Amino acid sequence: MTEVRNTFESHLSTPNGGTSGENFVLPDFTDISEKGLYVPELEHDACGVGFVANITGERTHQIVNQALEVLVNLDHRGAAGADPQTGDGAGITIQMPDAFMRKAAKESGIDLPNERRYGVAMAFLPVDNQLNAAARQALESSATDNGLKVLGWRDVPTNPDAVGITARTIMPKFAQLFVEAPKGVEGDDLERIMYLARKSAEKNFVNAEVDEQTKETLLREFYVCSWSSRTLIYKGMLLTTQLGEFYNDLKDESMVSAFGLVHSRFSTNTLGSWKLAHPYRMLAHNGEINT
Repeated sequence: MTEVRNTFESHLSTPNGGTSGENFVLPDFTDISEKGLYVPELEHDACGVGFVANITGERTHQIVNQALEVLVNLDHRGAAGADPQTGDGAGITIQMPDAFMRKAAKESGIDLPNERRYGVAMAFLPVDNQLNAAARQALESSATDNGLKVLGWRDVPTNPDAVGITARTIMPKFAQLFVEAPKGVEGDDLERIMYLARKSAEKNFVNAEVDEQTKETLLREFYVCSWSSRTLIYKGMLLTTQLGEFYNDLKDESMVSAFGLVHSRFSTNTLGSWKLAHPYRMLAHNGEINT
């Protein structure tokens, strides 16, 4: 207890935890109702969140590159484990890059409808061929059940050599599912349909009657990063410097956006994993709102 108290007191000697200057004094605890117990000088941030945007709404590849640069500059806000080349997580959210997606889909034999008339599910899939096929079928079935037309799949090109051994060992497969909106449906209504399709697929997988080992694999490797007509997420169990090197898509000049939301993860009460990297589908945060 003495050692803990001395360590605590040493951090209170100055606002910066040093030993020079005036001593730092804790709030008067008799005045809690007004001042509370919060001491800003004791705050220790984790995770790094950054945002870059073109205020005129112009979509460029430069914005994507600048967002990735911001992410690299947030490297000190992320973390790695015993494997120094495996990060707790890094990722980026951008606007749907229609020109790029149209080109990439065409290369996979898929003709896309007009912009905003289609959605893309960015998915982590099991490595096992049988489970991979089951995951794809689950997503396709849930899409069809919710009125979406399945257009096809695209395997997302990656560079596994860019990541650490630990990340490679538990790395899932990466694929994008293209779906077409029902006639007359767009905007928020289309987003809701894709939300329901995703939740349905996830529920079916979680409730699948399989052995525990198989279910553990499914829960670890099956994950939908984003399913939207508006946004697209690239993320993973990566260091900030690895994201742009791992996903080849991010280097393409036609990968354009008017904004980029990036996140560098410092995991605390959960271990690093591919699916727990941020950004999430609706937000990226610096904190423990999940506990």
